[in-house]
Amino acid sequence: MSFAQHYAEHIAHVNFIYAAALSDSGSFDAVLLHSGSEHVYFSDDQHPPFRANGHFNHWLPLNRSEQMVLVMPGEQPLYFQVIPPDFWYEQHISLPDWVTEQFDLCPLTNSREISDQLAALQVRKGLTLSRIAFIGENCEFANAIGMAKEAQNPSKLVHYLDFHRACKTDYEVASIRKANRLAMLGHKAARQAFEAGASEYEIHMAYLQACEILEEETPYTNIVALDEKAAILHYQNKRRSSGEHSQVLLIDAGCRVNAYCSDITRTSTRANTLPLFCDLVEAMESLQTHLVKSVRSGIPYPDIHSAAHAGITNILIGSGICNGSREELLAEKVSTLFMPHGVGHLLGIQVHDVGGRMKNIAGETLAPHSDYPSLRTTRITEVGQVFTIEPGLYFIPVLLNPERGSARGKLINWDLVDTLSPLGGIRIEDNVLVTETGVENLTRVSI
Repeated sequence: MSFAQHYAEHIAHVNFIYAAALSDSGSFDAVLLHSGSEHVYFSDDQHPPFRANGHFNHWLPLNRSEQMVLVMPGEQPLYFQVIPPDFWYEQHISLPDWVTEQFDLCPLTNSREISDQLAALQVRKGLTLSRIAFIGENCEFANAIGMAKEAQNPSKLVHYLDFHRACKTDYEVASIRKANRLAMLGHKAARQAFEAGASEYEIHMAYLQACEILEEETPYTNIVALDEKAAILHYQNKRRSSGEHSQVLLIDAGCRVNAYCSDITRTSTRANTLPLFCDLVEAMESLQTHLVKSVRSGIPYPDIHSAAHAGITNILIGSGICNGSREELLAEKVSTLFMPHGVGHLLGIQVHDVGGRMKNIAGETLAPHSDYPSLRTTRITEVGQVFTIEPGLYFIPVLLNPERGSARGKLINWDLVDTLSPLGGIRIEDNVLVTETGVENLTRVSI
């Protein structure tokens, strides 16, 4: 099925969700979605890269400021396309026909003109301003066009929408699947650059070139870490120094398609890498594959996280990094020193998509276990959910060094830790879809 067919079905589905959300809220008859406004740096006239409001992108695959969509149940959504007369910046908006045909289009030259449009709708359709909810970051804009405070991002409505964004339509899945395929081209190029002795900067540029994207078009800042920097989970730098003698590359990088993200991590080694570390990478690949295969509808996501820690505990014992029994290590939570993050998160328009800890449409949350405070997803898995599976095993000095004299530190082989620490660590990450029959790995596809 083409994107056009998927998208038409997607819009119909989102229309249904919004109608139900408005009915549930009881306070509003329509929703005005604002893509957002650009900001400038302090005492400057330059803008940081813009990123549209996720709820706006749920309808329109467009990353432009000051755009609006008005959703009225039973009506075709109305897209207020704001194109100001300007000679400083390119203002043209190009959208495929299969997108625009799903909307009534109303061109504006200034976002404030929306006030006149809403007044006209009150006359034509009896839609009063007080019955329109506003969803967007720029509440100053909402104030300026007369939206009441209680109509701005009303929590009951937003909770309902956030909760339902976890389960993806066929259009959303197709977009994420394509974003995975594109990103894997970049990962292949990055691995080849690493094997050729490239620097972090050069590997990063090889990734962008293979994907044919600008850095600001990535869904998040690429993590390109050689050797010890792989132990910094969100490592943000790109060293220019040669990688000729590097042994390990950890790259966490994705792409966007129709505003939907991929989020993929790979750890690669070279021929000169310490054999024990290569064995650890192989063991983590096996664990990650096992965790993916265990996914099915109806299980608590934290169970996957617990299984990851059980698997890492086995690896720590089998490699000799830790001593003692499996029961001792689990009781002392030793694995949390080597994997301090959650095993994954919901994925969609946002890399860490909304609703991961939500229990229901009312906004009640399911807190993660106190042992795993960084776990972003605590929901029961459902058909249609897309999330990451990304176990890791790192040698992080700030976590490990304080344990050198502790009781649980006696379970750690410090000589091996010191040997392995210059190699940083390992993370393997795929994006998976929960299906009726189990799971589909959206990442491990032929490119």
